[in-house]
Amino acid sequence: MAPPTDTNAPRTIKSWALEDRPREKLLLKGRKHLSNAELLAILLGSGSDQKTAVGLAQEILQAHNNNLNELGLSSLDVLQQFRGVGPAKAIAIAAALELGVRRQSTPLWERPVITCSRDAYRVLLGHLMDLPHEEFVVLLLSQSNHVLDALLVGVGGVSGTAVDVKKIFGTVLRNPLVTGIILGHNHPSGNLQPSSSDIALTKKVMEAGRLFDLRICDHIIVAGNYYTSFLDTGLLK
Repeated sequence: MAPPTDTNAPRTIKSWALEDRPREKLLLKGRKHLSNAELLAILLGSGSDQKTAVGLAQEILQAHNNNLNELGLSSLDVLQQFRGVGPAKAIAIAAALELGVRRQSTPLWERPVITCSRDAYRVLLGHLMDLPHEEFVVLLLSQSNHVLDALLVGVGGVSGTAVDVKKIFGTVLRNPLVTGIILGHNHPSGNLQPSSSDIALTKKVMEAGRLFDLRICDHIIVAGNYYTSFLDTGLLK
């Protein structure tokens, strides 16, 4: 006699119609036609004893308010709290999300040119997005505003970063091709407003820049998917 079937067991993805399976759906229709849960299910590869890969992906997304940015902030430990997610799956998710962040920034070897504050934001995003603490980055620009390099000059806590102006210029002045710089740092809190220390630091850097005939082109504050430009808001004087 055949063993009784468990009516509560989840249907496996293999039992779905071909066009509904995430991998086959991507092959047939293209990646743009997949939902976030289906794309995440492909990364997971399998579900748990209670859920399919898609069901597990939906559970993970729902726990993060269906927000990929919020998911990107999750640690490996948090991801592994979901039944069916071990170290390998957690690492795969983290790696994929990090690749997405890095894609936001044009690779520096292509020498992106900065024509507006949004160009600077896109380059800085690859360095500052999803960080749980503040970091301070300086973009080095050529005479034609091509990005020559990006330097990490300060790492701080949740609410601030100590930056040594001498360190900034000590590094910048070693490269004779640098004629301008853009300051950039993140606000993990999501607050777009510059702090008094942000404004004071910018003024210090501008005063030093005049001494060395170096252009201070902007100061960008990255806060998630948004940013504030000192140039655009009239704070760069």
